[in-house]
Amino acid sequence: MGVGPWEGEWPTEEHYDHELLEAGDRRNVADKYRYWTMDAIIADLDERRHDFHIAIENWQHDMNIGTVVRTANAFLAKEVHIIGRRRWNRRGAMVTDRYQHVRHHPTVEDFVAWAKEEGLAIIGIDIFPDSVQLETYELPRNCVLVFGQEGPGLSEEVHQSAEATLSIEQFGSTRSINAASAAGIAMHAWIRRHVFNQKVG
Repeated sequence: MGVGPWEGEWPTEEHYDHELLEAGDRRNVADKYRYWTMDAIIADLDERRHDFHIAIENWQHDMNIGTVVRTANAFLAKEVHIIGRRRWNRRGAMVTDRYQHVRHHPTVEDFVAWAKEEGLAIIGIDIFPDSVQLETYELPRNCVLVFGQEGPGLSEEVHQSAEATLSIEQFGSTRSINAASAAGIAMHAWIRRHVFNQKVG
């Protein structure tokens, strides 16, 4: 994976990393960012980030968080928010947490206060009696999609603070799907609506 040392005359633009030009770039980055410094990549991403945020509760050291961060980076979320325990398993992130802004909130109360201050709609993703279908819901542009940890799901605190809770339609025998998979589906629903302007049915 990656590319070897730069061949030919070196570029002079400031966003290039001299060590990478000399040794090669083995990072898992898009071709556009080959040989760029990490700071330059982050700065470029910051100019194009989307208006949605992602949050996940982490009361029991959820192993899905790394995958959620990786997917949030792929869909260019504004930020990822960890509610609860600060420590999380970064293995699933595949180093994408270096390029994705991650913020910690020690409590749900702190998170909700931040979201209100930012003017973001809190949208929970879980199966509750009052949940409505993600597939038919008009996702707001400025929102934070919140996911519970694997097993317990969303806490009642988040449920009560959410503008809406949405469920993902399923057709098999299991009651729920993996939290990281649900996050990917919900993020893509936002992308389809606000990047590709696809209307919900």
